[in-house]
Amino acid sequence: MKTIFEALNWASSYLTEAGRDRNAAEILLIDQLQLERSQLLANFHDVMSEADLLQFEKQVELHRSGVPVQYITGKEFFYGREFLVNHHVLIPRPETEEVVETVLFQANRVFSGKDCLQTVDIGTGSGAIAITLALECQRMSVSATDISKAALKMAMNNADRLGAQVDFFSGDLLEPLISRNKKADIIVSNPPYISEEEMAVLSDVVRLHEPVNALTDGADGLQFYQRFMKEIPNLISEKALVVFEIGWTQGKAVRDMFLKFFPKAEVQVKKDLNGNDRIVYAVIQHNS
Repeated sequence: MKTIFEALNWASSYLTEAGRDRNAAEILLIDQLQLERSQLLANFHDVMSEADLLQFEKQVELHRSGVPVQYITGKEFFYGREFLVNHHVLIPRPETEEVVETVLFQANRVFSGKDCLQTVDIGTGSGAIAITLALECQRMSVSATDISKAALKMAMNNADRLGAQVDFFSGDLLEPLISRNKKADIIVSNPPYISEEEMAVLSDVVRLHEPVNALTDGADGLQFYQRFMKEIPNLISEKALVVFEIGWTQGKAVRDMFLKFFPKAEVQVKKDLNGNDRIVYAVIQHNS
């Protein structure tokens, strides 16, 4: 039998040899033993049960083969909250937390005097953006769409668990909202923006395990933004804030796209904490 320390030491080395993140071993062990990190460290010399050790070894093998840790544990933290995830949804990432920050900050600037902000999250996946906005800003009445029914099921589950009021709709991009004659003050989306070319060199952990239709448009990575530009006028009433997550090479292209379709729009490209273009946001007046 192995102590917790010995099991962790073995797993860290085993994963490092395979080019995986050695920190994954600790995450998997904490999840298996249902301990806080401080408890894990305090109990380093405890002997693991045979059942726990076998299950932990299976999880380590899964991650070594390329399965993301989050799909093994079934969860990931986003904006300080625990979201359930599975292979039907993208794993929420820190860069997308910056999208939420941008929406919250710009909403206060653009709609300072408005009591209720109709907010829509397009391609919601796990529901991370929609649920976080609903919980962080009481002024926002949040709706979310996804073309994947399996993703919507996961998003609804997360909303229930976290106590967020979000209306979910099944359908392609803005269509389920437009068909219901809904109007939006704020439109936010993290669409599939990885180009086919970039997909080929993406880490196998992402490329082979996360849902392909949530990663790429199968072309240049800009197809969904093009479709948004054509559909947005049907969803806004007077003025709208539109916030997109983008790929690090797409800032100029998406900005130019906004200005082509909405010449009078106020458009900004925002960098993430790593200094890469990550967000494009625009304030659009109807018929601008």
